[in-house]
Parts: sequence; C-alpha cells; structure tokens
Amino acid sequence: MAVFNYKVVDRDGKNKKGTIEAPNRDGAERKLKSDGYSIMSLTEQSSPLAGVGFKKKVKSRDLGVFCKQFSAVIKAGVTIIAALELMGDQIENKTLRKAVSDARTYVEKGGTLADALRVNPDVFPPIMINMVAAGEMSGNLEICLDRLVEHFEKDNALSSKIKGAMTYPIVVLCVMVIVIIVVLVMVIPNFKDMFADMGADLPFATRAMMAAADFVKYKWWLLIIIIAAIVFALKVFKKTPVGEQLFANLGLKLPIFGNLNIKTACARFARTMSTLMASGISMIDAVEQVAKMMDNKIIRDGLMDAKTQVSKGIPLSKPLKDMEMLPPMLSAMTKIGEETGDIEEMLSKVADYYDEEVEAATNALTAAMEPLIMVLLACVVGMIVAAVYGPIMSMYSALDQY
Repeated sequence: MAVFNYKVVDRDGKNKKGTIEAPNRDGAERKLKSDGYSIMSLTEQSSPLAGVGFKKKVKSRDLGVFCKQFSAVIKAGVTIIAALELMGDQIENKTLRKAVSDARTYVEKGGTLADALRVNPDVFPPIMINMVAAGEMSGNLEICLDRLVEHFEKDNALSSKIKGAMTYPIVVLCVMVIVIIVVLVMVIPNFKDMFADMGADLPFATRAMMAAADFVKYKWWLLIIIIAAIVFALKVFKKTPVGEQLFANLGLKLPIFGNLNIKTACARFARTMSTLMASGISMIDAVEQVAKMMDNKIIRDGLMDAKTQVSKGIPLSKPLKDMEMLPPMLSAMTKIGEETGDIEEMLSKVADYYDEEVEAATNALTAAMEPLIMVLLACVVGMIVAAVYGPIMSMYSALDQY
C-alpha cells in the first residue's frame, strides 16, 4: 500500500489536507472522490532517492503508432482481445509490448480496456486511459483512438522541436570539452620538461593549465565522482518541495527558456483540453488530467486550483486569467469559446497558434545560443593560446638573454 499526501475541498468549500493509503494513485483518487472531496493535489510519499535512477519511458511517438494501428485493426472488425494480441507481436518497444500483454491478460479476464491500461499507469498516460474509457462508454472507441493519434503526433512534434533546438549547442559543447581534455593531457604537459631543462619559469596561464592537466590525467576518477555527486544531488534536490518550487520558478523566469516553457505549456494545455472535451470528458476531469501532465509545479498547482474553481461553477477562463504566468491570449480565447459554446474548437485553434509560437521560440533560442557559444569558444581558445604561446614567448625572451 502506498501513502499519498492530499489537499482537498469538502462539500462545504473548506480546504483540508492529510494522508491516505491506497494501492495506487487512481485508488486514492477514487476513495477521496467517493467521500465527496474535490482534489486539489495528490502526491505519493516517497524517499528522496525514489525515481532517481534512469528509467526507460514510452515515447509519444510509440503511443501514437500503437493507437493508429490499434484503431485500424478495430475498424476492420477484430475483437479487442485479438487486436491486443496482434499488436503485441508487432511492437518493438519492450516496455510497451509488456504493457500491451498485461492489458490483453486483463481484458481476457473480463475487464474493460481502460481498466486494463490502468494496470501500467507509467506506460499509458491519463489522457489515453480516460479517452479509451470515454470511447468504450459511448461506443466510439475508434474515434477516440484517432483523436489520440493526432494528440500524440502533435505532442511528439512539439517535443522534437525543443530537442532539435538544443542539439546544436550540446554537440558543440561536447566537442569543446573533448578538445580541452586533449589539449590538457597531450599538449600542455610537453612544455613542462622543456622549461624544466631551461630552468625558466612557466607563465601563470600555463601553470594553471598544467595543474588542470595533472588533475585530469591522474585524478580523473575524482572528477567523475564530483560530477556524478553533483548530478545526483541535483536530482534528489529537485524532488524535494523546495527544489521543485525553485526549478519551477527558474523554468518560467529564465531568459528565452522561460518564454519557450510557457508557450509549450500553453500548447499542451490547449491541445489536451480540446482532445479530452471533444471525447465527452467533463471540463472538471479534463482540467485535472491536463494539470497532471504539466512538468512545471507552478503551472500544475495553478491548474489544480482552476479545477476547484470550475467545480464551483466559475468559468475556466477566470482562473486561467488569474494565473499570471500564462499569456492573456489563452484566457481570452477560452472565454470566447465559452461564450460561443464551441470551446473545443477554439482550444484547438489556440493549440495550433501556440505550436507556431513554440517553433518561433525554438528558432529564437537557437539564434541566441549561436553567438553565446561563439563567445564561449573564443574564451576557451584564448585560454589555450595563452597557455601554449605564453611559454614560447618566454622561451624567446630567455634565449635573447643568452
């Protein structure tokens, strides 16, 4: 049994918090909702070391391909059990293949497909589980799967744009680190014996480089330990409440990156809300599921508060407007959709708009990173030149004295 911390609003509108035991998160949610509570936040108690290790995840692209193929098989008249068995033999991703096999076993025992997907919540995201449940209830499973295909394809395209913008600077930085290591280990030490024979003193830049070269060459293991310790400490700190809040603030306020993160969140919010509501899921549940998908704690908490306000009859556009980190256009377009009665279509258009804004922001990020990288490279090259040519100039001066 897992233990969860919760913050809820009771039937009288009073805030409450505490802990609850349940087999999983969905079980905790069902128990709280059955008691008449509106959930504001629900987090599992865990050791700071939990989840620190690297765990392979199923990408949006893999889920999109699965939904597309599964929809095609279902449309051909194949039963769900047979379709899951057929899909399981074709999936390359081992994690997804195992999850589909578990789902097939669950359905064979008489369970629904949505409940079968809940067996592996780390593989199948809430949006997929809820839309499959809505499709089973309405008898339009194929339509819901097609909408999931579009959602996952858009989400994958969004992630690809961001990763593409970061590829160039990361590659350049890696090459720069390799060059520095080669210079420190193979080039700079050659001057040590040369100047020792001449009895001349090395310039400060070269002495600093020599010290760094000795450290890298003879104490490389200590360097690896230091880097690993820093990465480990950051991952642990990021999972603490203070660390999560700090990184959330940095994610929204950093120059260029903050703008990109906000627009990415807006695109994901609008796209997911449109997809969920078009499938017949209520706005309250849709806002809750979208909030859980957000990586940034500040945005996630804001949307959970929006869900509470919507449950009290307040239009969604109002709490969105109160979230100062979100651009005014998101709440304004949401309000227009509420007034026209076509909020799903309006949110879809907003998502398309912010998809374009994310692309423009990634291009701006790439354009801004290029001169910064050039400046960094110039500084590194300058230090290397000073370390290499400094001894040579000192050598010439020493020879002139003879």
